[in-house]
Amino acid sequence: MKKFSIITLFSILTLIIAACGTSNDGTTGNGSGDGDGEATTYRVGIDTTYPPFEFEKDGEYTGIDIDLITAIAEDQGFEIDFNPMDFGGIIPAMQAGQLDLAIAGMSITEERKNVVDFSNPYFEAGLTLVVKNDTTDIEAIEDLEGKKVAVKTGTTGATFAQNSADEYGFEIVQFNDSPAMFQEVANGNADALIEDYPVIAYAIAQNDLGLQTVGDRLNGDQYGIAVLKGQNADLLEKINTGLENLRESGKYDEILNKYLGE
Repeated sequence: MKKFSIITLFSILTLIIAACGTSNDGTTGNGSGDGDGEATTYRVGIDTTYPPFEFEKDGEYTGIDIDLITAIAEDQGFEIDFNPMDFGGIIPAMQAGQLDLAIAGMSITEERKNVVDFSNPYFEAGLTLVVKNDTTDIEAIEDLEGKKVAVKTGTTGATFAQNSADEYGFEIVQFNDSPAMFQEVANGNADALIEDYPVIAYAIAQNDLGLQTVGDRLNGDQYGIAVLKGQNADLLEKINTGLENLRESGKYDEILNKYLGE
């Protein structure tokens, strides 16, 4: 009788352990959710202080990037879980295993390619110089000598400023979000800022910022969707395929027109 009870107990424990080992609710990242016919859910890093690409309106995330990755996910049959954070923390969060992909108006650069793999480009951008409306002595980067220039931490604008500061003789002030950077120049605490052209053009059109863009584009940037380098080739293929399908169907242009009207 004792022997039977031990065997029975062992069998019950084995079944319990097996059941726990196969449990999958399909709601977390790292490609989970494929087991029982449920869609895989990927954790997406975003920066919601970056209109028209990513921002919050009426408690909902919206913008070009939000609509684009949502449409790609729908096209490719996976789910997404948005994780908003400061732009400068997105790649470190990917390295720490907290994110599966990132779409945040992220420019494709050689430096970032050392850490992440990018999708095919999905937007042609470029940096521009921005000053107060009543500024008359700054029309180009050559006019920044002795001036204070605001940039957003971790962006290509910040990198461009750091690489140009000594040559043109200006001081850099860094901020974690775009609104604070805009306010610094509008208040006269900084003389100029460097920002992606579509972002600042949208912000100026939508709000009375008291700012204006000046001069020619400082460079030409392309935005890409990022996954951790060498870690998620399957997901990158899904993103590229979905992006191509959106272009062919006209959905891509529809999304851009919704926010840029072009």
